[in-house]
Amino acid sequence: MKKAMILLAEGFEEIEALTVVDVLRRADVVCDMVALGDTEVTGSHGIVVKCDRSIVDGELNQYDGIILPGGQPGSDNLRADVRVIELVKDYFATGKLVAAICAAPIVLAKAGILSGRSSTCYPGYEGQLDHNNAIPKDDLVVIDENIITSRGPAIALEFSYEILKYFEENEKAASLREGMLYNKLF
Repeated sequence: MKKAMILLAEGFEEIEALTVVDVLRRADVVCDMVALGDTEVTGSHGIVVKCDRSIVDGELNQYDGIILPGGQPGSDNLRADVRVIELVKDYFATGKLVAAICAAPIVLAKAGILSGRSSTCYPGYEGQLDHNNAIPKDDLVVIDENIITSRGPAIALEFSYEILKYFEENEKAASLREGMLYNKLF
């Protein structure tokens, strides 16, 4: 069974975080919400979420992937945390999934893992990625080896399904697309 963690910092984008958690859990992928401090974290729209654990609990290398939701000031808070940067570097170096949506690819840029890689982000944040020789794309979701990036809140479902596919849960991703009526949209 695959396991992922999603890091939640104060000011995270609720749609991007909770959609991923919901979709992965529907597919029987463990998806722990991990706070940077206290396990109660407030999103950018005032929704308080009780996380499963805190980053201070340690032992965070047991997951198959790390996921970063966007939102502000959530993305800036993730980028400012040395523990987050080190986790991103470690996950990337060991070939584990590193996924970020909306403004959160700025965290990947600070970790130095976007150099020479294709990525996308919320419009207006591209300038914070290109100093690392990242290859900017306008696609809604971009996959480059073990890095998945996405544009923003409206793409949270597609981002989630791509994470499932990365975890080789293609049948579950297809079933959820159908069952959640996502296929009726396009």
